[in-house]
Amino acid sequence: MLKNGLAVLGVLSIIALIWALFIIQPSYSRFNTFDEKAFATYQSLINNILTTGNAAEATVWKVKVEEGLKASEVEETMKFVANEHNIKNVGELPLYRQVEASTGKPFRFMKIYMFCNAVTASKMLEYSDAFSAYLPCRVTLLKDKKGQLWLYSLNMDLMIHGGTPLPPKLKQEALNVKRIILDIMNRGASGEF
Repeated sequence: MLKNGLAVLGVLSIIALIWALFIIQPSYSRFNTFDEKAFATYQSLINNILTTGNAAEATVWKVKVEEGLKASEVEETMKFVANEHNIKNVGELPLYRQVEASTGKPFRFMKIYMFCNAVTASKMLEYSDAFSAYLPCRVTLLKDKKGQLWLYSLNMDLMIHGGTPLPPKLKQEALNVKRIILDIMNRGASGEF
């Protein structure tokens, strides 16, 4: 009886394996056409979600501003760095002021800066209109509930590496924008001109 039970279990296992291969194979084949860093990008995303329990937290870059720097100093440095890289500050959203106006109560500092290289943006849109959701590159300067200033921006790795490879020239431009945004954030957080 044990022998027959193990035989049935073996047959069921083989059937389950064949079924899984039919289900998984198309996805696996498609995934093999993705960017060479896609697997590492998704693995990092999953690890971040498991660590933080927060999908939004897992999809952003976050840089702590050095103690003693004021928001105005961080802002000035970010604008300087953006100008140095020839990326335009195309808008600012002082959300904390809107919250204060709407509630009549003070709110902690939270301002969004929008940086854009219009030529690169147009190339991204020529590739896919969905990239419009990533434009312009936003960097948020905010004071957390403990009074610490932080810089946040959307992690661009999913956009760059998360699917089929971008055309080589477009990928280089996207990597350059990533480098610039991280430079704006890191130097802004340190106050380094």
